[in-house]
Amino acid sequence: MDITKYLNRAELNASDKRPLYLQIALVVADKIQKQILPPGLKLPPERELADLFAVSRTTAINAYRKLEQQGLVWTKVGSGTYVAQARDAEPLSEVPWPQLFTAYPQNPLASILREIVSSPAPGTISLAAGMPDPDLYPLDTFRELFNSRIGRTSPADFGHIPIEGYQPFRLAIAAMLNEKGILASTENILALSGSQQGLYLLSKVLVEPGDYVVVEAPTFIGAIQVFQAAGARVLSLPCSEKLSLELLEDFLIRYRPKLFYVIPTYQNPTGRVMPENERRDLLNLAQRHRLVIVEDDPYSDLYYGERPPQALKALDSYGGVIYLGTFSKILFPGLRTGYLAGPPVLINRLALEKQLIDLHSNNIAQWLLAMFLHEGKLAQHLSTVHREYKKRRDTMAKALRRFCANDLEFVIPEGGFYFWCQLKQAVSSQRLLQEAAKQRISFVPGEAFYSVSSRDQEFRLCFAAHNETILLESVQRLAKTLAQITKRNKEKEAQPSLLWPII
Repeated sequence: MDITKYLNRAELNASDKRPLYLQIALVVADKIQKQILPPGLKLPPERELADLFAVSRTTAINAYRKLEQQGLVWTKVGSGTYVAQARDAEPLSEVPWPQLFTAYPQNPLASILREIVSSPAPGTISLAAGMPDPDLYPLDTFRELFNSRIGRTSPADFGHIPIEGYQPFRLAIAAMLNEKGILASTENILALSGSQQGLYLLSKVLVEPGDYVVVEAPTFIGAIQVFQAAGARVLSLPCSEKLSLELLEDFLIRYRPKLFYVIPTYQNPTGRVMPENERRDLLNLAQRHRLVIVEDDPYSDLYYGERPPQALKALDSYGGVIYLGTFSKILFPGLRTGYLAGPPVLINRLALEKQLIDLHSNNIAQWLLAMFLHEGKLAQHLSTVHREYKKRRDTMAKALRRFCANDLEFVIPEGGFYFWCQLKQAVSSQRLLQEAAKQRISFVPGEAFYSVSSRDQEFRLCFAAHNETILLESVQRLAKTLAQITKRNKEKEAQPSLLWPII
């Protein structure tokens, strides 16, 4: 496990009166105490720790000594430094919490979603989180809706409501989906606390330990983690220029997977759009094998040219497509409101599972969104973000071509939030991330989007969350990092090798 996955966002505070070694020790100790760095994990050598925080090796050694004094790490001569077992550490509580936890997959990237959505260190430009720019949130519209309607609303609307969701909200979602060619009524709609909850509920209802699930490779981090946590065996279907339906059919015959999770429109992280003929071929294959398809569609409204093809759900003639939608990308993530469209029998079963989690999703958010949709406010907002995000996409594309053309390959996305970049030189995206942290820039390494280890020379950049000036600065910082790595590699290659005389 590479500790840089957890510490690349950490920053030392120059104005802090505490010595640097103590600041480093506190950062590492925090990760150990939260079980982010699990017992038995081998920590990096002092020299690597020093490079990570841009300090001297002596400072790194002192940091490890402090952690060892606290009983949080131990050192084996000739082997390295390791995170101590819970029994070896100083008691942090009267209750041995780690010993009470249920088993959890100790994937090196298990906490990456939490890291991505957390606030970046001061001065750091984060191109990691896939979120809209807060400056574009339609807060004024929501404020006006709230103030003008709150006095005329029945108090009962803010008590307990059906698990399936607030009825006017479900009506508004059904109407919106019908406009997109997806036949739906309220009995087909389940309100969610974000589409991530939909994935979790589907894994609880459809997937048992040992079942096979097919995902694209690469794909959304959260989906991989949900299915792995459910005990599923994840099969990866390469997602490049064309979906390999031949390989998918082989999976269907050999393994009988429970479902296929796919993002056909502005895929996360690649930005790929599945052509309509490919969508129809996929549906024909799925119908023959009675395959359930989970279509995740967070980005189809965020197009910057021609409209994308119709959703798989709109083309579905056999009733096997489950459709997930969210307002986190097109409005703002704090709404924590999404929805799932599927057959009534599935909605009913999912509702039984959902009642064990939260009884029902947030009333006020559903109430506000119902009015927002009913009054046609969404189209106006989308017009604004289409225009703004297109400018940002074009700014980043131009900057990447100007400053990073010798180091990166990428395709300009037709919609969504992301550039999917491929490194030309022989350097991993993990190493690039570690070096980029020194320039106060962050992104998501490609490894996070695969269920199995892959060639780690890919990474994702989000262009939506910052204005054009900041995006330009971020690419310049990235280019500087790439130039420094290239320079070091050339210096290493230029160093003469020591040839010992043959005796």
